[in-house]
Amino acid sequence: MAGTANPLDGFVVDPAEIAFVGQGLQRPECILAERDGSLWAADARGGVVHIRPDGSQRLVTQDADTRFGTAADDATRFVAGTLPNGLAFARNGDIVISNFGTDRLEIMTREGRTRVLADSIDGQPIGKVNFVLRDSRDRLWLTISTRIKNWMQAMDPHVADGYIALYENGRLRVVADGFHFTNEIRLDAREEWLYVAETCGRRVSRLRVAPDGSLSDREVFGPADHGAFIDGIAFDAYGNLWGTHVMTDRVFAITPEGELRILLDDDRDSAAGRALMAAFARGEATPELMLACGGGIAPWFASVTFGGPDLRTVYIGSLRGDRIPCFRAPVAGLSMVHW
Repeated sequence: MAGTANPLDGFVVDPAEIAFVGQGLQRPECILAERDGSLWAADARGGVVHIRPDGSQRLVTQDADTRFGTAADDATRFVAGTLPNGLAFARNGDIVISNFGTDRLEIMTREGRTRVLADSIDGQPIGKVNFVLRDSRDRLWLTISTRIKNWMQAMDPHVADGYIALYENGRLRVVADGFHFTNEIRLDAREEWLYVAETCGRRVSRLRVAPDGSLSDREVFGPADHGAFIDGIAFDAYGNLWGTHVMTDRVFAITPEGELRILLDDDRDSAAGRALMAAFARGEATPELMLACGGGIAPWFASVTFGGPDLRTVYIGSLRGDRIPCFRAPVAGLSMVHW
């Protein structure tokens, strides 16, 4: 929107204005929003939680799993069992699930009936399936963070085995690889560029999208190094790319010109966050250092979702929270629901 003022000019989130939605959730990493105010949040019990506009909620499970809630320690909790992670709406309203625990691409009806779309690629296990995005042509873009089973061992600046796959006509194929822990991806409004959060690259990359789904012209968008792990990303209607810094919990935006702006800082340069980033730079990040971070409004910020009738309510997903923080934005989100 050249020539118009950025609606984020001067905007920061007032912590006093943050509200909360849901209760008793388990690992609400990704959130889908409908215009009527309904939310669908990934849940580690084996499905999603539907939170209605009146605040009532119901758990919809594929196959109930209690391991996240009963694991003896946090390190086990985050690598065991079924872990619905990234979500996308199918055109008919079903929910496509990238399952970080079963390493599969799945689809579930709103009543819990589930089938597997893909569990291998070229005859090999897919790897740690992280996020799924549906485009206007009903193709599914899938991110695989790493091929290492215990993903915490891949939190290393020297590991770059993440990739992007495209599911089309019942087939899954690799379209780009060599990423440092591939996390969420988003298409711009024209679906000309695919933006990629590289968690361990601590940057956002983008690639040009060809009509056949091939990707090229890879480049960094915004800062080359955020100095923090990036998890979720989402566009607003102006063209700002919003995102989160996971573990050192912040919400940021990258303007169309590539300027990084911190909109909410729930870490406030904590000693735990500094210790983790210093260890990561040495290739010595451990689960203990990671789990020492967080503890604020929703530990380990993950996704960013725009919702509500005007798409101006921002919901923050998290990996260790049990409810969903939300606040009002000065700009609407970019609607990517193709129904």
